[in-house]
Amino acid sequence: MDLKSDSQTHIELVVDATIPTTKTSSIQPSTELGTSTIESPDHDQPKRLMWRIITNFHGGYFRICLSLSSQALLWKTLIQPTDDNHALRRMLSMFPSIALTLLWSLALVTLVLLSGLYTLKCFLQFDRIKAEFLHHVGVNYLFIPWMSWLLLLQSSPPVIPVNTIYSQLIWWVFVIPIIMLDIKIYGQWFTKGKRFLSRVANPTSQLSVVANLVGAKAAVYMGWKEIALCLFSTGMAHYLVIFVTLYQRLPGNNGIPMMLRPVFFLFIATPSMASLAWGSINGTFDNPSKMLFFLSLFLFISLLCRPKLFWKAMRKFSVAWWAYSFPLTLLAIASVEYAQAQAVKGGGAVAHALMLLLSLISVLVCFALMIFTVLNLNRLLLASTVTYNLNAMS
Repeated sequence: MDLKSDSQTHIELVVDATIPTTKTSSIQPSTELGTSTIESPDHDQPKRLMWRIITNFHGGYFRICLSLSSQALLWKTLIQPTDDNHALRRMLSMFPSIALTLLWSLALVTLVLLSGLYTLKCFLQFDRIKAEFLHHVGVNYLFIPWMSWLLLLQSSPPVIPVNTIYSQLIWWVFVIPIIMLDIKIYGQWFTKGKRFLSRVANPTSQLSVVANLVGAKAAVYMGWKEIALCLFSTGMAHYLVIFVTLYQRLPGNNGIPMMLRPVFFLFIATPSMASLAWGSINGTFDNPSKMLFFLSLFLFISLLCRPKLFWKAMRKFSVAWWAYSFPLTLLAIASVEYAQAQAVKGGGAVAHALMLLLSLISVLVCFALMIFTVLNLNRLLLASTVTYNLNAMS
């Protein structure tokens, strides 16, 4: 049964009802002939089940890894040594480091498993991968795996050595695909007729910007400030264009389906990540970083005041719900840096209260999504999928 959403989005929701459910008996009644038919056990059912999982899997599932990786970075930021002597910060810094190691390990295992599954799909269903790559929404999710690896690199527990020749090589392995996708997407915006930004812009377009900013912050982590500045400038230049385009809501804009409305929280993620990246490059959370943080805070409040925008997307659990966690976590990390900057000036009571509030929201949302995912794992993997039209926006 095919259910098509808005025809302009070229996104189909496919519910495959051809796979039989688990059989409790090998004897099935035949109403057609009025007799009982004895069927042999379906030995191919495991293969068909695996094929169905691969078919349903798409780049949007990597949002789970992105959220877990950013959550690990938040925990590492909170427990690492700091000059902030405020009582709230001292309380959060007492968080056991073993919890960070466990969360980081969970994020790593999840990312490895999903990466392996996506690699398998590349070999078995390359036409679907091609459709995702050519779609104006699907292509943006291809940034997420590389962003997740870079976040894991920055959030690694203290027991894992960093800034070594191996970590620097790993940084290049994960950043090069981001640069290649940048060239592909940004180049089409001003060179290819059907790929004008005014026609393909949607909230997921900001993922390309966030990927550059994550790479910039990771470059500072490696000690390469010039490379970090290069990635930062590339990302911010295109962020200004995307932000203005999305605000204008031009008639030619394709938008996104109702079930993907949670990606509007990416409006929070981009300025939050920009504030963190610039703070790392400059060495301090200065005024430009604070301005970007205030912008993300304003956008967060603006979205909270519009719950009806997300009501229909919340009726049934889907992997799109994970789009809430990553932006909230980046906002929480930025609030930690802001509170520390205010503490240096001898104040910051309000900033630390805000830090505590946003951090609690981020942690609670992430753990709630983990619970919902475990409870709905079967439906998440087997019930439905998002497929992309091969001819869409080509």
